[in-house]
Amino acid sequence: QVQLVESGGGLVQAGGSLRLSCAASGRTFSNYGMGWFRQAPGKEREFVAGISRSGGNAYYADSVKGRFIISRDNAKNTVYLQINSLKTEDTAVYYCAARSPRLGSWYSLSGYDYWGQGTQVTVSS
Repeated sequence: QVQLVESGGGLVQAGGSLRLSCAASGRTFSNYGMGWFRQAPGKEREFVAGISRSGGNAYYADSVKGRFIISRDNAKNTVYLQINSLKTEDTAVYYCAARSPRLGSWYSLSGYDYWGQGTQVTVSS
């Protein structure tokens, strides 16, 4: 089992920035690819960003490319999501997720084995 705990969400004005963190415990963190998803009210959970086990490869949804940066620190068992130039449409609960080494899409929920409880990001206009 892998336990994931997100933090760093909050209320921020449009144009601002936030850094989300996700602390992992339970198993060797560097064995897992990591991802961030988000779910806005009334909408399905959607992929935001993913990062490979070593951090050498990153993947982004088209809607966030150039504004969001995913990174990880394997020594701290933590993955981060830097969110810049926030828009009101970024308002959502943000979840981190872990995936065992596997083939399959980084972009779908089914590609991940473990999930955190989420952290709320609210962007005001």
